[in-house]
Amino acid sequence: MTKKKPRKSRSSSRSRPTDSLRRFGVALIIAGAVALQTTSCGLQPTTSEPSVERLGAAAASGFAACPQFFAGGVPPFAPRVPKQRELCYEAFAILHSGSTRTPVFVAERLNRQLLLQARDQKRSDRFFADARLPRAERAELSDYKGSGYARGHMAPAGDMFSPTAMDQSFSLANMVPQNSQQNSGSWAKIEKDTRSYIMRAKGDVYVITGPVFEPGGPTIGANQVRVPTHMFKLVYDATTQRAWAHWQPNSADARPGKPISYGELERRTGMEWLPGVGIADAGNH
Repeated sequence: MTKKKPRKSRSSSRSRPTDSLRRFGVALIIAGAVALQTTSCGLQPTTSEPSVERLGAAAASGFAACPQFFAGGVPPFAPRVPKQRELCYEAFAILHSGSTRTPVFVAERLNRQLLLQARDQKRSDRFFADARLPRAERAELSDYKGSGYARGHMAPAGDMFSPTAMDQSFSLANMVPQNSQQNSGSWAKIEKDTRSYIMRAKGDVYVITGPVFEPGGPTIGANQVRVPTHMFKLVYDATTQRAWAHWQPNSADARPGKPISYGELERRTGMEWLPGVGIADAGNH
């Protein structure tokens, strides 16, 4: 693990037009994240969905309502493009794209105590289309049926620390079309390893998960839900100020590999994911 001097937040770069244009171009082809599960999400949709009361008042709109999910209280710098919506849930936050009909990213704040609570939760498996999104901007259960892809959680069900949070995690706003073998295999291992690290950590750990798309990539269903070519999971330990990321192709032959540095993730995506904090170590954990 290569040690680097702490570096300052680059949130001031938001005001530079050249940076914004560069990030705007790259941001058009990235979006969202996957699951800390040990089994595939499956392909057969269910028809039941949680009631409005079950979804809870925590499912508010706008990141101003849920700054706790972001390191330093500052969301990733995502240039504004049409059909993006900020959604807050009890255990995570989503920037959703109505163009890809998937998350751009999903953010969580986790620690040992929350994961201990999550161990007691029963998995609900009630997938549903999120009614807070316009029909023209969201995925439907029918899009995944018969598609050959799993409904891959971005904020995984295994992280959910309450019944309400568990129910909310099955919103299709929290899903991407994921290769079933990757979902239950290599990606599940990455998420298990992430959870194991958090159980050892001394404080809060922030996790951002998302999909990466290529222009002209495949889609599924009548609503043309975009299929990502890759997925990433960024891990930031607020106590040590260290950050690293897992990067994997969305394919059956994907294998867990050595994490990449935070700087490398920024380079590959063109996004500033942790604008509110300094990074003491941009290398691997």
